[in-house]
Order: sequence, then C-alpha cells, then structure tokens
Amino acid sequence: VQLQASGGGLVQAGGSLRLSCAASGSIFSSFNMGWFRQAPGKEREFVAAISRSGGSTYYPDSVKGRFTISRDNAKNTVYLQMNSLKPEDTAVYYCAASPAGSAGYDYWGQGTLVTVSS
Repeated sequence: VQLQASGGGLVQAGGSLRLSCAASGSIFSSFNMGWFRQAPGKEREFVAAISRSGGSTYYPDSVKGRFTISRDNAKNTVYLQMNSLKPEDTAVYYCAASPAGSAGYDYWGQGTLVTVSS
C-alpha cells in the first residue's frame, strides 16, 4: 500500500488542523492505521491508531481529548483532527499502515510538517 499524507501547515497555538492520509494499491480496509510524529532531535512518537473498521481508536495521554483519528474506507483515507494545538505538537506527522495480523506498522507515508507557533 502507498500512503500520501497532507494537511500540515503553520497554525497558532490553540488552533486546529486536519491531516489526511490517502492510501492506494491495496485493500485499505484490511489495514489498521496509525499516526506518528517526530519532532526535531526527538524519537518518533505514537499519536493515534484506528482499527480496520474504525470501531476502536487509541491515543496516548499527550493528545487524548485534543486529537481524533477517523477513517473513511470508501475513500481509502484516514484523518487526524487536531484541536487545541500546542507548540509541543510541532513535528513531522506520518501515517502508517499495519496489515491484519502484523504486530507493527509495515508501510509509511512521507510525512507532513505541522508547526504550531506560540
């Protein structure tokens, strides 16, 4: 599967952005999907995940209540709605796909930069 992330940009603290990740090349609904981020000089961090059907979602405490992951299997797209953004959310955001039965994410998009100004 090929993944193309988009929607990043510059936003003021407290603002919102919605990231999109379009998938192609395989049956999208067969993949669990996730979003990760990597800030300069830091390790990659898990941000959100969603099950194949969209019925289950997962977030770390750092974004819980502010970020929402969703998917539209008819459009082969996963979204990340980010509200109440903070400067510490500044990072390159990556979408990733985990095939059914896999313990990890085997496919990654190219990343989209989110910059939150204070």
